[in-house]
Parts: sequence; structure tokens; C-alpha cells
Amino acid sequence: MDYLPDDNSRYKDIDYWDERYKTEQCFDWLGSFSKFQHLLEKHVHKEDSILILGCGNSSMSGDMYSAGYHSITNIDYSSVCVSTMSARYSGCLGMTWHQMDVRQLSFPDASFDVVVEKATLDAIMVGEKTPWEVSPQAAVFIHQALTEVRRCLKPGGRFVSITFASPLFRKRLYARTEYNWSIKKYGYGEGFEYFVYVMTKGEELSPEDAALEKKRLEDTKSPPTTIVTMQTEDEEDFLFNIDF
Repeated sequence: MDYLPDDNSRYKDIDYWDERYKTEQCFDWLGSFSKFQHLLEKHVHKEDSILILGCGNSSMSGDMYSAGYHSITNIDYSSVCVSTMSARYSGCLGMTWHQMDVRQLSFPDASFDVVVEKATLDAIMVGEKTPWEVSPQAAVFIHQALTEVRRCLKPGGRFVSITFASPLFRKRLYARTEYNWSIKKYGYGEGFEYFVYVMTKGEELSPEDAALEKKRLEDTKSPPTTIVTMQTEDEEDFLFNIDF
């Protein structure tokens, strides 16, 4: 079955994902857990309570469980996905599945040691026209999601974001004093580099990232002068069509 939508904006529609998850068994955007496991192990401990945003039908949660991470909460806004994955991993004690919106997490404050997202925020930004300026709608969505992530993290907790987006475009969204976290960047992949950002709650932004925040605030006062778009027909990686 061809899962590539006619229009990339459909990646934001729950109906598209519900229909896709009825037949697709598994797909891992940005590679499988083994590709970046060495990076996660530096920041995620086996005893940590972990929340995975937009889990989809990825094998990542199951692979992490097999690697010794046994306290994993998964959320996705597709009820079809949650039902399928819950049944698939019903034998994994300590791993749960919930239908939920990343902008309205129903967990108490400071519930998790680690929050992980892999390509979830990328999908939210799939309709952006330029990497230099995020639309008001996407900016509000991302801010709501990140505010919820910060709220649900314990002091010293880590938010791990795995993405196609380079630091030039993605760090500008993460570098905000109000989120009360520091940012570290790593990369992985052969031939094409993907990125892992680790935000640690309770640590200050570096001078470099604080400067990014200052520049972002200044940039909002004037429109961008450069417009960049990306085009591709790669069926297995819609992220090439996302403009950051």
C-alpha cells in the first residue's frame, strides 16, 4: 500500500494517520533506535520514567524496552495507533499507551525524568513555506507543546528531540528562557545527518543560545528577506519536504 499522501499537509490530519495505521505495521522516521542509541544512553537512564510523544507505530518504544528501559509511557493522537500498539506490547509490564494531544498532556507537573519526541514536531511543521520564519499557527502549536513538556519534566529532567532540522532552524525554537532548560546538540546518520537535541530542565541557556533567543525576538520585528523551499519525491522520507 502507498502511504505517501497527495499533499504533505495531510501529515497533520488525524484521519490520515488513523487510516494509515489500520494497515501499516511499522515505520521508523529518522532511522531505528539502534542508530542513535549511543546518544540516548548518555542522557537516559534505565530507571528513568520516560514519556514518548507521538509514538506512532515506530519500533522505538519496544526496542528501548528490550534495551532495559521499562518505565515508558507512550502517547499518540491516533486512537487506532494506540489500540494497535497497546495490543502489540501487552506483555511489556511498565509500558503504557494513551491517546493524547501533545499540547494538552493530562499528566501532573514533574511526572517524568525524560520526554522523547522523534519527528513529531517535524510533522507539525510540515506545511511551513520557509525555514526562516515559522507561521503563527505552527509557532503557537510548538510553543504549547514545549510548554507542556517543560511542565511535565522533573527538575533536572531531559527533553530529547530527534529531528531532521539543523541547529540553524530548530534551536531558535528551543532557545527560550521561559522553558528553563539548556540545549545540547548531537548528530547521527550516514550520508545524511539527523540531529538529537537534549534540553535539561533547570539549566541556563548558554551565551550562544541566549543570543539566538535575542536574535529571534529582534527578527519578529521585521519580515525575512530570504525565502527557501525544499522539494523532493522521496517516498520514505517526507521530512525532506518539510521546510525548517
